[in-house]
Amino acid sequence: MSDLSPPYHHGALRQALVQATESLLAERGAEGFSLREVARRAGVSPAAPAHHFGDAAGLLTAVASAGFEALTQALQAGAAAAGDDPRAALRGQGLAYVHFALQHPGRFRLMFRQGQLHADAALEQHAQAAFGVLAQGVQRAFGLDSTGQMRERHWNAVTALWSLVHGFAHLAIADKFAPLQGDAGLDAFVQRSLGPILDATLQGVFGPADAAKRPLRRRLL
Repeated sequence: MSDLSPPYHHGALRQALVQATESLLAERGAEGFSLREVARRAGVSPAAPAHHFGDAAGLLTAVASAGFEALTQALQAGAAAAGDDPRAALRGQGLAYVHFALQHPGRFRLMFRQGQLHADAALEQHAQAAFGVLAQGVQRAFGLDSTGQMRERHWNAVTALWSLVHGFAHLAIADKFAPLQGDAGLDAFVQRSLGPILDATLQGVFGPADAAKRPLRRRLL
């Protein structure tokens, strides 16, 4: 390591390695990841990443865990920005999910590449927290008091909504919408298409929007 490299205390070095990893993932994806390149970008010795994370999978697992934590915050913010209406909150979550993937494509892909990650309690906790935001949003949209009251059809709604935004996000970051987006580009295509797609899906799952005004007893029949 160069004598000009900045000194780090333990916590700062760990964060520097995570940030360098995220930068490398954004540029090259998980296929172009290497501990040596991460160390170079962080300005530390090649042995430093392994010292703090054990191996490449350990570092990638920490980055994926932080990614799920950030995704949870993004989903919560998307729901909160939509106001008090439960269906609008789910729409906001969907928009936030895809926006997160577009902002952090390398990290987003990594978060779902289990073969490159260690089994890890923090990773599982943060992944479940992100999933829980969606499940609770569906619970509220069905007018239920808790996720413990949810039955198969309610969980089917969770699966349908997650599959929609997750699939859309992966197609978007893989540039598979190029034939559809026209000259305006991907961002404009997402802006004009994702909202209506979510609206149609939410109507299919929950019924017309005015059904939310009917008594809960009638809607559950």
